[in-house]
Amino acid sequence: MKIINLIEDTVGKEGLYFEHGLSFYVETENHRLLLDTGASGDFVLNAEKLGIDLRKVDTLVLSHGHYDHTGGVMRFVGINPTAKIYLHKNAGGEYFNDYNSQRKYIGIDKKILDLPQLILTEGNIKIDDGLFVFSDIDCVSPIPSGNSILKKELGGELVQDDFNHEQYLVVTSGGKTALLSGCAHRGILNIMYAFKNLFGSYPDYVVSGFHMMKKTPYNEADKTLAGETAKALKATGAKFFSGHCTGDEAMEILLQILGNKLTVMHSGDRIV
Repeated sequence: MKIINLIEDTVGKEGLYFEHGLSFYVETENHRLLLDTGASGDFVLNAEKLGIDLRKVDTLVLSHGHYDHTGGVMRFVGINPTAKIYLHKNAGGEYFNDYNSQRKYIGIDKKILDLPQLILTEGNIKIDDGLFVFSDIDCVSPIPSGNSILKKELGGELVQDDFNHEQYLVVTSGGKTALLSGCAHRGILNIMYAFKNLFGSYPDYVVSGFHMMKKTPYNEADKTLAGETAKALKATGAKFFSGHCTGDEAMEILLQILGNKLTVMHSGDRIV
């Protein structure tokens, strides 16, 4: 299994684009697939520079209904109109960032909903022996406090987004299992617990943003939660790769506890 970060928020390999967005390319013996497409479509240019032929991608899984994970879909479709696209059935809703009373639409381009290759998902879906998508998980552990400014329109009013449009990709290859998520808005621990309930053990690798970033400075409660999360993640025995929305303050705390069990990812980084 090979996983390459096609675009991320931070500078990586020289000459690659970076942006507030996320896209991963995954290659196995049976698949060439994508999780998310970044915000602008610049992941396509990065793929070219990295020698990745996106015309050979057979599957695109979109993690949730935000622009910074779906913004490159139409550009991708322009060069690959045949890859199947998996999107949660609730991801086409009206989603907003509502910070300091400044409302900004952050949902998907609605043109995506009309694509003939689009497959709307719900719950757990086994695509084949190597690919599995799950969603609608229980939130038994705290969700990221940064979610508080993320809203959805319901009945003509803005309410707290509960992220019932988020889904998670499981890739199995060569006897190893990787769990991929976009932002883990429903909480990385909740996602891990749901995975264990489904498969009986934790994944070998986890590739995801943790959405612990905040518009305001970290307080003591935030620091405590990040530390407790790190301890629980370490106990799973998995190896973690993160970036995008995890946030610098949280990442520092996570690294102190997880050590070499956590790798910070940048544009162009690869996992083999």
